Amino acid sequence: MDTQNPSAPPRAQSRITGKNHPRRRDHDRPGGVVHDNTRHTTRFTVIGNHLAQHPELSGLAIGLAVHIQSLPTGARADIKTLAARFPEGPTRIAAALRELETHGYLRRTRERTPGGRIVTRTTSCNQPGRQHSDDTRALVPPAAPKRPPHPPRKLLPAVPQPAYPSPALLQTATDLLTRLRHHDPRLLISTTDTEHLAPGVAAWLERNLAPTAVQHALTTDLPPEPLRRPAALLAHRLTAQLPPPPPFRTPEASPAVRHPLRNCDNCDRAFRGPEPGTCRACTPAGRFPGTPHGSEADPAG
Repeated sequence: MDTQNPSAPPRAQSRITGKNHPRRRDHDRPGGVVHDNTRHTTRFTVIGNHLAQHPELSGLAIGLAVHIQSLPTGARADIKTLAARFPEGPTRIAAALRELETHGYLRRTRERTPGGRIVTRTTSCNQPGRQHSDDTRALVPPAAPKRPPHPPRKLLPAVPQPAYPSPALLQTATDLLTRLRHHDPRLLISTTDTEHLAPGVAAWLERNLAPTAVQHALTTDLPPEPLRRPAALLAHRLTAQLPPPPPFRTPEASPAVRHPLRNCDNCDRAFRGPEPGTCRACTPAGRFPGTPHGSEADPAG
């Protein structure tokens, strides 16, 4: 019977797979990262491996995402601020921010503040695709209420039009309307309203009215309360109080032409005629030289 060696184990002892120590195997490898970790207790940010090891994001985009997630709420994270913080220029930073927006790690929206300014609000998402918590929604200020649109401006009433709107007449009408505010500050009207009312004033001036008379008609008996639409009031007065045109006058006939006295070249008798010559007695058929055909010169005396 063979004698067993008591110093040798009866069989090779296999190591349990679950109790293998990977660190011992890692030391046998020539390369690879070795972690020397210390547990953080203050000033740290939890970053998911889905971001830190993202297969499609650039290194700059991952670094900016980590930096933005570490910022306190309300800190600026626009392109200008990030370009001043990091050596990369605005172009590369803008491209990295677009990467983060594409993969859901960043949302940038333009909102109007209660003061009327347009600002860009940046929202950092540490887990894209997850629903927002109530606390996160509470940090987002509500959008400013939309103001109702202004009602369209009412058109001014039509005004009379002059028969011959010459530039000089329209300029006189414009100057008259501009001076109305010196008589009553409530009659201060815009340039557009002045251009609309000027033909109506020109129609008054065209009817042989002096500018002072037109001004008196527009500024007398104004209501005591503030004028909401002074141009509309002036347009109403120009139309409602338009005076009638002046009466037509038949032009007076021009007086007959009285020629000067002249002496006849033949008999030295005085006669009236347009040119020197002979008198009626010395002229055949009584026609004087130089007179229109068919007309006769009056004899003197």
